[in-house]
Amino acid sequence: MPPLLEAKQLTKSYGETVALESVDFQVHEGITGLLGPNGAGKSTAIKLFLGLTRPTSGGAEVLGQLAYNSVEVRARLGYMPEHDCLPSSVTASEFLSHMAQVSGLPPSQARTRAADILRHVGLAEERYRPIGEYSTGMKQRAKLAQALVHDPLIALLDEPTAGLDPAGREDMQDLIRRTGREFGISILLSSHLMGDVEATCDRIIVLDEGQVTEEGTISRFTQETRSLIIDVDDKRDELVAALAKRGIEATVQGASIVVEQESEEDYDAIRDAVVEADARLRRMAPRRGSLTDIFRATT
Repeated sequence: MPPLLEAKQLTKSYGETVALESVDFQVHEGITGLLGPNGAGKSTAIKLFLGLTRPTSGGAEVLGQLAYNSVEVRARLGYMPEHDCLPSSVTASEFLSHMAQVSGLPPSQARTRAADILRHVGLAEERYRPIGEYSTGMKQRAKLAQALVHDPLIALLDEPTAGLDPAGREDMQDLIRRTGREFGISILLSSHLMGDVEATCDRIIVLDEGQVTEEGTISRFTQETRSLIIDVDDKRDELVAALAKRGIEATVQGASIVVEQESEEDYDAIRDAVVEADARLRRMAPRRGSLTDIFRATT
């Protein structure tokens, strides 16, 4: 299937500052993470796809058309901005109904759609309260709701967990996953938080200093490695020494010992080393890669 979004040699400069430099990437159906540190060009890319600004060169295409050339194409997009931009004196119900009507829904359908989306994001009981009285977590849910109320083909979420505590972040991650599963809306999630992307996304695109440094499926970056993690209650130094006697290099990393596994026979040698060191073994398992590893490597 053709991509929903596509950057073609996309470049955007602000004076002498280059935010994006000749980047190429595609966003297909599903949940895609746009990952990178602050200043990597993530928000600039989103604004270009929304048609809010024009590229210096190259193209930001939505459904094969340049975003800034087509109102109809831009109407297929939802947008959750990073910063607080909600009207404080109106209720969420009024705001969502208005946004749905702005997108072309008749008033009765707009009210029904607003009620459905507010229920989806967990604000059904709070829908008649002024938004200015909402907590940070509730405001983030309201911003997500307005991005979804017109049933977009793809929603662009800019730092959707900004300002949330750990519990709030988990709730938002679950909402994003359910949005893709229950509504069939594809999502481009922009974040500098690896945990958010790893918990919600199917694919990632990594930006750093305005360039694409990595892209692919999440599973590609989180598959098992040849490293083993050994957790013991005590005698870590003794265990490292016993492993070294058997030609196995090991390092202590925090509360764990990491062994670079060379062959299946290493398991027998590791078992014998644990017995010799008289260490109490809690866990031995292959190490899995994480987005933190590629983030460090590429940025």
